[in-house]
Amino acid sequence: MRSDSFSSIVGIIYLIIGLVVASGHAFFTNLNAVMPIVSAVLAVLLWPLVLLGVDLHLK
Repeated sequence: MRSDSFSSIVGIIYLIIGLVVASGHAFFTNLNAVMPIVSAVLAVLLWPLVLLGVDLHLK
């Protein structure tokens, strides 16, 4: 059970960092269509790529 709680905590921390990084790179502005929402979700999940300079803004 300790492994399950540890992996849950790591997952939550990963998502929080993803939210902060995506927010810092303006992925949460203009979420009024499907593509910007998909871009924001991808940025949260793939935040290490965002930090490396990969543009995840879908057009």
